[in-house]
Amino acid sequence: MHYEVKAFRDKASIVTLPIDAVSESEAGLAAQRQGYTVLGVSPSHALTFALPRRRSRFPLLLFSQELHVLLEAGLSLVEAMETLAEKEAHPQSRQLLAQIMGYLFEGRPLSFALERSPSVFPALYVAMVRSAEKTGDLPLALSRFIAYQTQLEQVRKKIVSASIYPVLLMVVGAIVVVFLMAYVVPRFSGAYEAAGRDLPWLSRLLLDWGKLLHSHGIGVLLGALALVVATGFGLSRLSVRQWMAERFWRIPALGERIRIYELARLFRAVAMLLKGGIPIVTAFEMVQGLLHPALRAKLKLAVKAIREGQPTSQAMGAHDLTTPVALRLLRVGERSGNMGEMMDRIANFHDEELARWVEWFTRLFEPLLMTLIGLVIGVIVVLMYLPIFELAGTIR
Repeated sequence: MHYEVKAFRDKASIVTLPIDAVSESEAGLAAQRQGYTVLGVSPSHALTFALPRRRSRFPLLLFSQELHVLLEAGLSLVEAMETLAEKEAHPQSRQLLAQIMGYLFEGRPLSFALERSPSVFPALYVAMVRSAEKTGDLPLALSRFIAYQTQLEQVRKKIVSASIYPVLLMVVGAIVVVFLMAYVVPRFSGAYEAAGRDLPWLSRLLLDWGKLLHSHGIGVLLGALALVVATGFGLSRLSVRQWMAERFWRIPALGERIRIYELARLFRAVAMLLKGGIPIVTAFEMVQGLLHPALRAKLKLAVKAIREGQPTSQAMGAHDLTTPVALRLLRVGERSGNMGEMMDRIANFHDEELARWVEWFTRLFEPLLMTLIGLVIGVIVVLMYLPIFELAGTIR
């Protein structure tokens, strides 16, 4: 996004700098790195006729894996960053790595350099690195983040792979229905009109719809394309996705599964921070942004109760942030003093439970979907041939 930064340098007059950045904070930091003192940052309202370009996403997981391997091989942090920058082919990623190396050459810690790019390195990642700098074991912290991110990716992949076949069924079914209505049905309509016979009401209705689609095929196609484009644009908007998420949360069975998924992600993130030496209250505060707003408000109340001296299990259970299994494991973790390991087990248990539910749901939903598609196609075919069946009955 384009920003206008009002700034001055030394005793020079105030200037307005056009800067392309992800957020206002990063635009201000970019001006500061050029030696300016920033007075204000505002989005640029200049008209442009260029097509919007999608900003490439920095591969944080791949970056962590490569940095972990290089550090484990014995390279220093600066050498590892130089190696990653040399092999990087994407200009934006190379620029980001060069920016990080610039801070390292100034003697700044890695966490400070990462904190300068909040849109790329979340607070969770920065806190993990800062904690590792205190203990001097950055490779171990990176391995924990890699394991954390890998587990989340596995859950997402299971959900996506389970939804591919139903979506494919719906697309193929829609194509078959459109082909029958726009191509086959109008030809039956012409044959029946030439015969001059009276048609049943349902068959006549079907044939009228077929003729309508056939005569206005271009308009229907353009309308369908416009609907697809509008849907894609809507899904790209954060407000639309939040509105859809709110509706999904209100579906009883689905809303409960989404809640369990969010709680599993919460416990896994907190477990990673606890293993890195971060206090539990600080860890909960840092991961609040991962949760749905409704759960986020409950977590704030639970953190307040923990800060006031309540046990973690009691505070989380009182604000509906646990399941029966999670509550028992939290109590075990409090007695053993190993909350990080217990929260990791809670996350693993609920991830496996969610995977089993997704598998069960797809096994039930796929046959029902196939039955529905077959029923729709069957009704269309029967209504097309119904006048022929009546004619055959009359001949007999």
